[in-house]
Amino acid sequence: MRTDAQIQKDVMDELKWEPAVNSAEIGVAVNNGIVTLSGQVNTYSEKIYAERAAKKVAGVKAVAEDIHVGKSVGYTKTDTEIAQAVLSALRWDTDIPENKISVKVEDGQVKLEGEVGWEFQRQRAKKAIEHLAGIRSVINLVRVTPAIAPSDVKKKIMAAFHRSATIEAEKVMTDVIGSKVILKGRVRSFSEKEDAESAAWSAPGVISVDNQIQIGGPEFAF
Repeated sequence: MRTDAQIQKDVMDELKWEPAVNSAEIGVAVNNGIVTLSGQVNTYSEKIYAERAAKKVAGVKAVAEDIHVGKSVGYTKTDTEIAQAVLSALRWDTDIPENKISVKVEDGQVKLEGEVGWEFQRQRAKKAIEHLAGIRSVINLVRVTPAIAPSDVKKKIMAAFHRSATIEAEKVMTDVIGSKVILKGRVRSFSEKEDAESAAWSAPGVISVDNQIQIGGPEFAF
């Protein structure tokens, strides 16, 4: 079982390894495997990269972030400028249905609303704008309203698990109730748990995923 001190050191090292993050700006605290990130960064994307880096570390059960996006000179944009940049980014991404998503910007906070047919499109809308200057946070209220609900959702999800290089498929169990997927089992890391959930969301017809996967255990002891 990894100690909080070991996890803290590895998270700090992972932040230093991530080129998109200035690790000197971010504080790391760990309590019972729960990592809290704090500090102030220049861009929203740096905040996202820091969170993703922490989730990669073995032993991390959850990540709570208290990172604030500042308004340093050179990164400040008006809400109008941000809205124009967001609309342009969404328009140029061919994975995002045109005219399906509306945008509202207030004090650097971007709110996305609308309906799409797939979960990956909802996620893609957020990722398409994360790197834009001036954004302080993103609220993704886009809904998924699939046109179809195939009966072989479970089969497709399990096939995706077996194709994945990061998921031990035999350690993850999948139940499908209507358009809802329930994941159970035990995996090595928080990142692997997220990969399993991401694979489930990628199946056609899925509108809800209940991720009950546990992290770690005697077989994954270090």
